[in-house]
Amino acid sequence: MGSNQAAVSFLTNLARAAFGLGVATSILNASMYTVDGGQRAVIFDRLRGVLDKAADEGTHFLIPWLQKPFIYDIRMKPHTFSSVSGTKDLQMVNLTLRVLSRPKVEKLPEIFQHLGLEYDEKVLPSIGNEVLKAVVAQFNADQLLTERPHVSALVRNSLIQRARDFNIELADVAITHLSYGAEFSRAVEQKQVAQQEAERSKYIVAKADQERRAAIIRAEGESEAAKLISEATSSAGMGLIELRRIEASREIAATLARSPNVAYLPDGQNMLLSVNPSRA
Repeated sequence: MGSNQAAVSFLTNLARAAFGLGVATSILNASMYTVDGGQRAVIFDRLRGVLDKAADEGTHFLIPWLQKPFIYDIRMKPHTFSSVSGTKDLQMVNLTLRVLSRPKVEKLPEIFQHLGLEYDEKVLPSIGNEVLKAVVAQFNADQLLTERPHVSALVRNSLIQRARDFNIELADVAITHLSYGAEFSRAVEQKQVAQQEAERSKYIVAKADQERRAAIIRAEGESEAAKLISEATSSAGMGLIELRRIEASREIAATLARSPNVAYLPDGQNMLLSVNPSRA
């Protein structure tokens, strides 16, 4: 009987100890939190509100239920968003902007109070569209291509300055895509076709002018040659013409002699007599 009571007492004490240890472990676990590398924690206190300083990396203690940590990632994160903006000459342009951002560490409590954990999703798309529309409106549609480095610099400087108002740091701002509306694209294509047609017309006109000049020069040369021949004929008689005729006949005879498809036939009736002598 006494041994049974001792066993029951031992088990009861063991259960109480285990329960106490579990409660103590739960309280200790609830009193600790860990901040990983590249992160910071903002502490909200039910009595004092948001604490002024964010907790650094490592393991920290807090008062359970009274305090609660909110973890922020302070590493650079990429964000991409698009905007449809109007140019100075009233053309619509589609732009895509990519930025690398992170919060200011010393301003994390203020960011938590005003913007919450998703501060970047709330701020960057709105100010990005605002800056893009303001900058693009200063240029004509074609200038966005010819002066793209200048446009990118204006967008970057304006967006960095605007993000500082929300305690956000930007490390890189780049325009990754730029395209025009359908109407402007058709206008550019029509302009290119018109320019090609204009160049083709210039070529045709220049060709015709060269042909006209060549015809004039050729006619002047023929006129001068005829004049010289006429003067030579009047001074030397028809001998020059006869000489030219003999030279032309000689060239024709030499050409025909080299051709295997040419045969010489006797003149007059002698050919017929030599072919059928029995009828003579």
